[in-house]
Amino acid sequence: MDWYLLRQAGELSERLDIDPRGPRAKCWGMYSFCVFIDAVTLRRLYIDEMLTTAEVARHFKCGRSTVRRQLVRFGIPARRRGPAPGRLRVARGAPFGGWSANVAYVVGLIATDGNLGRKRASISVVSKDIDLLETVRRCLGLTAPVKPHVGGYGTICHHIVWRDRAFYDWLLRLGLTPAKSLTLGPLMIPDEFFADFFRGCIDGDGSIVVYTDRYHVSKNHRYIYERLYLSIVSASRLFIEWLQATVSRLTGIIGSITLRRGHVHPLWKLSYAKAQSIRMIAWMYHAPSVPCLERKRRKAEPFLTPLGVAPRRSTGRPRIGWIYNVESERRGS
Repeated sequence: MDWYLLRQAGELSERLDIDPRGPRAKCWGMYSFCVFIDAVTLRRLYIDEMLTTAEVARHFKCGRSTVRRQLVRFGIPARRRGPAPGRLRVARGAPFGGWSANVAYVVGLIATDGNLGRKRASISVVSKDIDLLETVRRCLGLTAPVKPHVGGYGTICHHIVWRDRAFYDWLLRLGLTPAKSLTLGPLMIPDEFFADFFRGCIDGDGSIVVYTDRYHVSKNHRYIYERLYLSIVSASRLFIEWLQATVSRLTGIIGSITLRRGHVHPLWKLSYAKAQSIRMIAWMYHAPSVPCLERKRRKAEPFLTPLGVAPRRSTGRPRIGWIYNVESERRGS
């Protein structure tokens, strides 16, 4: 096996059990600490398991530059930054085979909080939430780092930027374009992944608000309710109307669109309140493990389970989020 010395460390580390008569004895006598690697192991870690040079370096307890030198020495081609060459990788390094829930979620983020470069096939997502950008890296298997970024109004946030011509062209075919804020329209999103796409839009430019409604407390001190409010804002009226129409077609939930005057351009807002908002979050968070922005999910979490149970429905309108006729259903079963 072709062994090679990777590094000399300044301090003694855990000693290796090396035969003084073996081929590595000379190296051990010259250096205080030796790390050895062969071409087969390096190729398996870097090519087959798709680990980054930083991850390979941590595996062998050496520097990234040392790993890069050995890639050149063994003739192993280095990957470019971003997804694996010629394909988009999703979670666990699987090859890109088309649509998935993770890909649909990231497309929703790119449609709202992302950007496509004009001249180069670059894609970026900006957010103040580092965990959201780490979710993007995990969903697409990206190697690009999350870096600090200064926003247009001087705000400090973070972003992730990568290049992938195949993925870039695929996004263009879906209907995304550079400088899309005012021109964004309907996108080619499959119905089976639209809930994941919509969740990405909410995590990008949407809001989940929980507030206490005391409007009728003057009539009765018990009329205090926790309300859930779901909304998304866009400068493109066509995009908002398409979102509303598609959600209505898939779920039967209509919502409402309002116009809000912005500093430069008008903003269109799609909103869901009360019973509609509870049905919407149950549709969006259809599984416990779906990728999402954790702080928004925590707000919606109490409304993902029934707010109450009653043996029968009282006179008047039913309480939102409650389950009625539980005992009668149990007898019937």
